[in-house]
Amino acid sequence: MTVQETTKPTFPVIGRPRTVLVVDDHRSFADLLAMALSAEPDLVCVGTAVGAAQGLAMADELRPDVVVMDIEMPQQNGIAATWSLRERVPRTAVVVVTAHRDPQWMVRAAQAGAAAFVPKDGSLDEMLVALRTARPGNLVVAPSAFRADRSAGAVAADAPALTPRERDVLVHLAQGIAPKAIARLLNISVHTCRGYVKSLLSKLGVRSQLEAVVRAQELGLVPPRGA
Repeated sequence: MTVQETTKPTFPVIGRPRTVLVVDDHRSFADLLAMALSAEPDLVCVGTAVGAAQGLAMADELRPDVVVMDIEMPQQNGIAATWSLRERVPRTAVVVVTAHRDPQWMVRAAQAGAAAFVPKDGSLDEMLVALRTARPGNLVVAPSAFRADRSAGAVAADAPALTPRERDVLVHLAQGIAPKAIARLLNISVHTCRGYVKSLLSKLGVRSQLEAVVRAQELGLVPPRGA
């Protein structure tokens, strides 16, 4: 996790700070993140764990608002631990961190119930945004999770042809907007919007909206978030 020299926005503390548990077998990462959180008035690290089993036990006891979960850990990986944690402490949001940007990891994290996906080599500001905004039932993906490998404006040769309205819907999906809200923005019915979403899934050869966005970014149909 890299720290950028930027002017941080201020966040008013309303009520108690959000509590954070860090689960990572790399002690240096966990300690550095805990230290960084000590400077944030609206976030507080309530503990660190070096493995999934310890992390689950601490989550049961502490009931934190957010758990930062590393994917690659011995004995039990972070994806399996996220499944378990979401069953045991459903009100806790899970922020998955990893050194890999493979889109399939994002999909697997979302399927496990993660509320955010942040690369380990992303910025501290990205992590703080994820910790502040992550809520169970939603998925926040840090902008640095998407590689801008393809030249700006270049679309892959195997990208499917989309209608103008399908492209409009896809662009809004890539911005994290739900179909009901997209329908209002485009002045179409929810039923019609869902029809476009179904068509996009078919054309992109995927089964979920998250997979559709990831695949569309790989093909250059929409830019990475934050680009």
